[in-house]
Amino acid sequence: MTATTPLRPLGGTGIAVSRVTLGGAPLGSMPENFGHEVAEADAIELVQDVLRSGIRTIDTSNGYSDGRSEERIGRAIAAFGGLPDDVTVITKTDQRDGDYSGERVRRSLAESAERLGIRPLPLVHLHDPEFRDFDAMTGPDGAVEALLQAKERGEVGHIGLAGGDVRVMRRYLDLGVFEVLLVHNRWTLVDRSAGALLDRAADLGVGVVNAAVLGGGILADESGRKTDYGYRPASQETLEAITRMRDVCRRWDTTLAAAALRFSTRDERFASTIVGISKPGRIPQTLDAAALDRPQEFWDELESLVPAPTNWLDADH
Repeated sequence: MTATTPLRPLGGTGIAVSRVTLGGAPLGSMPENFGHEVAEADAIELVQDVLRSGIRTIDTSNGYSDGRSEERIGRAIAAFGGLPDDVTVITKTDQRDGDYSGERVRRSLAESAERLGIRPLPLVHLHDPEFRDFDAMTGPDGAVEALLQAKERGEVGHIGLAGGDVRVMRRYLDLGVFEVLLVHNRWTLVDRSAGALLDRAADLGVGVVNAAVLGGGILADESGRKTDYGYRPASQETLEAITRMRDVCRRWDTTLAAAALRFSTRDERFASTIVGISKPGRIPQTLDAAALDRPQEFWDELESLVPAPTNWLDADH
């Protein structure tokens, strides 16, 4: 890492983040999601390589592999000799055994601080609240209240909101208490369903980070065999668009994965884009893709292939 690495403000938090954030989900080893195991030694080595790179932001969660992601990040930081001053580690609260009460959030925060070895935690997201009852989550001694109280006590610097379903995320965002929004799978080359949510975040002055820009891996699959988008079977329209976009990228001498990442990093609404990395060799490759240089004609051609918006990921099932 050099002193010239550009950092971006994350909303009004005062936190500065790099254009690319290391996504920590694969570090805990989640073969069911990512298709391969990640040994502890490899995860620790990768985090240390990241700390030497232009990536100055790390994203993880209490529940990733039952805490192994946080544990490995914490061990890597300790082995590195401590966290560099310009690096920010962001984590998320998670339910356990169906419990997402205020008490569970307090335990989640304590677990995360212990595993990471970071106090106070600079930014903590309320993670995946769309799967819980809104009134319970936002009521007395609920998860939201517990996060706000942790911020008041100084245990947490800032609080954010991380989730998928844009309809439910809007309800939480409208509470006016969250300083950062993390969206995933809903603003990519082939899905623009987060548009209204991003507009609302801008109205509120909320910082935004974008995650899962590869749609769960389908936009990184050059073989065309993968058919799930956002962990669900992709629509036929989405599959057809991806096939055509892949051909466009080949004609322009790049990959669909690189274009998908650059699509996000070139959007000034996003302070940072989260990318899961589990192999050190992918760090320079990821940074190169984040700065992909192609003319507007290339982006216009991809834009002409975007499926009509349907919000199909957030349809009731």
